[in-house]
Amino acid sequence: MENLEQRLGYHFRDTSLLEHALTHSSYANEHRSSGITSNERLEFLGDSILGLIVAEYLFRTHPNMPEGELTRTRAALVCEDSLHEVALTLKLGRYLRLGKGEAAGGGRTRPSILADATEATLAAVYLDGGFEAARGIVQKFILNKEQEKAVDRDYKTSLQEYVQRTPGKSVTYRLVEEIGPDHDRVFIMEAAVDNQVVGRGKGRTKKEAEQLAAKAALEHM
Repeated sequence: MENLEQRLGYHFRDTSLLEHALTHSSYANEHRSSGITSNERLEFLGDSILGLIVAEYLFRTHPNMPEGELTRTRAALVCEDSLHEVALTLKLGRYLRLGKGEAAGGGRTRPSILADATEATLAAVYLDGGFEAARGIVQKFILNKEQEKAVDRDYKTSLQEYVQRTPGKSVTYRLVEEIGPDHDRVFIMEAAVDNQVVGRGKGRTKKEAEQLAAKAALEHM
């Protein structure tokens, strides 16, 4: 837990909150007689805290951004993929308390479980240190990537709009290769229109690689 606290950049006064945040329902069900509960309530709280922090940040930093664009930007920052990336950075999978079946079935790497644990961890920070402590976590791991997410959305949206000028055509993205160790992974993605490759991109995340593939496709087309 000390290693996880170092990655978070936050030291818990009550470490049981962090343990609770990392407790999956499968583990709680196996230890019901011990009174252990899952992180689902913390996940609920964390989702609301995250949404508020991101919404306030976008509202203050983009005074001229229309409501629809604010909504889309917030969605890109708080989606499962974004939370999964945070979990990978924190290596949350190592610390999850999972039931035997869930652990054997690959639960430590399942994006949905990791994303939920990220929200629960944020709630644990909030309950332990207050709103500003939670804001610091969101700023460090999510808001600092706002520009990457915005660029990603712009290129992919532009490509989609361009392709849809021709009825019946669609864009798909495919992972071509993963390079490097877990802590320094590089992803290569291809963008294809009707199964014909039109662009390739390389990035530190799949989303970034998709963005660069869309950019390359626009330039090509």
